[in-house]
Amino acid sequence: MNKKEIEDLIKFVSKSGVSEVSLELKDVKITIKNAQKVIEHVVAQAAPAAYAQPLHHAPVQAAAPGPASAASAPKQDAPAASDESKYVAVKAPMIGTFYRSPSPDKPNFVNVGDEVKVGKVICIIEAMKLFNEIESEVSGRVVKVLVDNSTPVEYDQPLFLVDPS
Repeated sequence: MNKKEIEDLIKFVSKSGVSEVSLELKDVKITIKNAQKVIEHVVAQAAPAAYAQPLHHAPVQAAAPGPASAASAPKQDAPAASDESKYVAVKAPMIGTFYRSPSPDKPNFVNVGDEVKVGKVICIIEAMKLFNEIESEVSGRVVKVLVDNSTPVEYDQPLFLVDPS
C-alpha cells in the first residue's frame, strides 16, 4: 500500500463519519480512528461508486413526452405509497453487502410472512470482512424484502417492511 492509497483511505474515513476502520493486508495493518464520531453522517459521496447508486429503485424507462404518460405515473405511485405507509421499514445501520442467510447452503433468516420479534436476527451485512448480524427493531410480520441477496446496501437504506399490527 502506498502513501496515496493511505491518504485516500484517511479521507474516506473522515468524510464517512465512521468512528474506526481497521485494514489488514499481507504485510500492513492499518487502524484509523476518527475523532469526530459523526456516525449519522455517512453520505453517498463518501461511499465508493458501487454504493453511491440507490439499489432499491427500479430503472427509469424513457417515455414519450405528453400529458397521458405524465398523468398516469403519479396515479400508479400513490396507491403503493398509501398501502406501505402502515408498515415499518427496517433499515441498514451501515454500508456493506446484504445477505439473507448465514451461508449459501443455509435457509434465510426471515421470509415474507414470517413473524419477527425485537432482537431476532433478520439478515447479515458484511462490511470490511466482518459479518454483522442485523436484528429486528420491531415486532410484527415481514411483508416485503426490499433488497436482493448479495447486493451492496447504503447506510439507512430500507431492507424489509414489517407490519407491526
